[in-house]
Amino acid sequence: MEKVLVTGATGFIGKALVQTLVAQQFNVVAGVRQIDESQSDAQIELGDLCAATDFSAVLQDIDVVIHLAARAHIMHNRASDPLAAFRKVNTAGTLNLAIQAAEAGVKRFIFISSIKVNGELTTSNAAFQVELIAPPLDPYALSKYEAEQGLMSLTHSTSMQVVIIRPPLVYGPGVKANFLSMMKWLYKSAPLPFGSIHNKRSLVTLDN
Repeated sequence: MEKVLVTGATGFIGKALVQTLVAQQFNVVAGVRQIDESQSDAQIELGDLCAATDFSAVLQDIDVVIHLAARAHIMHNRASDPLAAFRKVNTAGTLNLAIQAAEAGVKRFIFISSIKVNGELTTSNAAFQVELIAPPLDPYALSKYEAEQGLMSLTHSTSMQVVIIRPPLVYGPGVKANFLSMMKWLYKSAPLPFGSIHNKRSLVTLDN
């Protein structure tokens, strides 16, 4: 049975993914920044996701890494240099983890990127295409795009397979941030201007 390391295992997607993998009888290691003592048997401490962290002990005997941990996109970023803050975690941290994973003999590295890499809109109701990438419009998207480019370069120098997934907005039990705010407004029966909006957005449920 393959041994799978899931980073960001206590997050919205990570928590559900770990439960699904365990139900499918995978040998799962839940990677977290700091161990929850009540669940310490199922978790392993990753430490900070940055260029300086040594992940070698965490990656021992791991077959697959599913990398969800990231500095999340937020509407009002208070960092003095948002791009540097995103790059530290989402770019440098991701590439450090991936390089060490390849050195440790990990077979596959699955990177959860973001649809924001493709930009904010398409023309003529066309769907986003993998090969058609607009310049990322914010620091979060740029940090994810740069991580993708680094991971693709890594495939030329190692035998580790890299899989990149760009999910759209994910919703489901436990959802937070903007989607939760919208739900709260709906529960209050507040008038919302959806009828006057004609653009389309792709969503994906947590179960998928």
